[in-house]
Amino acid sequence: MKNKGVSRRTFFQCGAAATLLGSTSVPAVEPEAGKLGSQRLTLNQLQTWEGLGYGMFIHFGMSTFVTNELPDGKAPATTYAPSKLDVGQWVSVARDAGMKYAVLTTKHVAGHCLWPSKHTDYTVAQSADTTNVVEKFVEACRKCGILPGFYYCSWDNHNRFGSHTPSDPKGDFPAYTTSLYQSFQTAQITELLTQYGPIAETWIDIPGVLGRGYRDFLYHHVASLQPDTVIMMNSGIATGETYNVDYAWPSDLIAIERCVPPEKGHEKWRTIEEHEYYLPGEVCNPIGKEWFHVPGDKPRPIPELVQEYQTCRARGANWLLDVPPSIEGIIPEETVKALMQLRKEAGI
Repeated sequence: MKNKGVSRRTFFQCGAAATLLGSTSVPAVEPEAGKLGSQRLTLNQLQTWEGLGYGMFIHFGMSTFVTNELPDGKAPATTYAPSKLDVGQWVSVARDAGMKYAVLTTKHVAGHCLWPSKHTDYTVAQSADTTNVVEKFVEACRKCGILPGFYYCSWDNHNRFGSHTPSDPKGDFPAYTTSLYQSFQTAQITELLTQYGPIAETWIDIPGVLGRGYRDFLYHHVASLQPDTVIMMNSGIATGETYNVDYAWPSDLIAIERCVPPEKGHEKWRTIEEHEYYLPGEVCNPIGKEWFHVPGDKPRPIPELVQEYQTCRARGANWLLDVPPSIEGIIPEETVKALMQLRKEAGI
């Protein structure tokens, strides 16, 4: 089923983006000797995260099975039906590819959850395969020496609670979430961050629909549950040169989605609301063209991937490469071979 509504890329680049993202620019500042910054995490913690360098983004879920990145959330839970699910294979591939951390899409736009949440019946518990993917993912990460991270999408077309999502007609108002939905998101984030041990990175997508007040609360709530986690409020498709405070602040990182940092390198020191913060950058991009696996979507040419990796590292940003498992529930052999060749050619 081909998505006929607004695409995620289109949402960020035009239309709703003009309303939600605006053009707020946060200036970079030169670090002073001995400066510690106003950020929550210490420079040592953030620089340790930067030292990881290379991670795997794993987009898998209902979107894989309806062949639509942005589903309407109406497909029955049983539509999710991997036939050869092997979460351990995903993580072992990440390890063998030279990656140091991995971020799993626990819930995406469809609203279907890869863990048996107590706050909705739209989860793996009601699906054709009831495996708790989140649990298996964390277990595999511990086994393989990979640091686990969780992605959670605030744009939810199934669990709406009266919210207006980017899939809806724009009308007179931009997309927003209700207080009922926000309570739901808090409850689910609490499940994720209290049941599976230490989580290295917490990735919140589409934070603009949450509003600044709730986003402030959510940031501090996440930090209270996992004090050492690095929190990403995704600021969207951009090079990271500018940062929209109204859309994505507070955050520990600056997202550089489907782009690379500018030639001058990622500026890590930023002045936000009269305080100076050290904000590392993280590039995220699919290995092919699509975030979720689509038949025929092959890995990009190895020289292109090598150049992207080297550019990210040379310009001071981590590279979170999206490697989507297939409808069977495994990373395809063609993709595995590409990752191993990439590691060899890039000297990872």
